[in-house]
Amino acid sequence: MDTDVMVGFGGKQAWLAVRADGRDDLAAGVIAALGLRDLGEVPWRDGIDLAHLTDDRVAVTPPLPGARDHVWVLATGRRLLQPGVPVDVVGLSATLGTEVQFFATHRVTELHRWQRAAEGELIRAFGYVGQTGEVTSWHGEPDPAERDAGLPGVLDDETTVLVGEKDVLAVANAWSIDPTTLTGRRAPGPLRIGAAD
Repeated sequence: MDTDVMVGFGGKQAWLAVRADGRDDLAAGVIAALGLRDLGEVPWRDGIDLAHLTDDRVAVTPPLPGARDHVWVLATGRRLLQPGVPVDVVGLSATLGTEVQFFATHRVTELHRWQRAAEGELIRAFGYVGQTGEVTSWHGEPDPAERDAGLPGVLDDETTVLVGEKDVLAVANAWSIDPTTLTGRRAPGPLRIGAAD
């Protein structure tokens, strides 16, 4: 199985970043925590294509080095963008016993979201729909990466928020991994695919 080169993702996509320090087997745990059937390993190109082109598959990476000197497992797929498939970062962080982050960006509707939870507690949540200019979720205080992306320190009726895809990727880079930067790098192993029943 060709596992030499990673394939990036991020645009018009949703993904999870799960802190995996010292847990080499976390990919299977993420698939189980998402309630998916483990279909096994696939090459990166095949896995990313499946995750991007189908509504019922999620591709999960092996542990990858990332921000804050931590190792991260990423899980991606259009399934995580589906309106009827809510992603519960708080529940996932409690089940997996670690930090879990969720990112979503879709430049057609200008939907941009990020969330962060650790040990079953929500730390931060932000959601924005550019078509309406509406902030759909706001929990906690923005950190420096979010402020650099243009978020105000406090949200009130007078505040205008303007966030784009590059801002979601910048926050992901500061918190864990910007998945668009993976392309062409040597892969530490194949992807695992999970499927909805």
